[in-house]
Amino acid sequence: MNENEIYQRIKQVLADAPRNQYTAELHLQMIKYADELKTITAKEFCEGVGLSISFGTEFSKMRNLTQRLKAAGLDTAKL
Repeated sequence: MNENEIYQRIKQVLADAPRNQYTAELHLQMIKYADELKTITAKEFCEGVGLSISFGTEFSKMRNLTQRLKAAGLDTAKL
């Protein structure tokens, strides 16, 4: 799956998310695709998904957290 396809999937999931679950779903998607998006910047992620650049910090946090979760046994393919 290429970068643009990932962005489209994330956009769709976020559009379908209940209003009170938007941020949690965003974090989950960031974790799910962290490996595929490891070479992009937080700014590029925000632009690709159509988010405010302020979410860039969240993207960086989730990408770092993903490594710890995977070390503890998380299979991101199951998300």
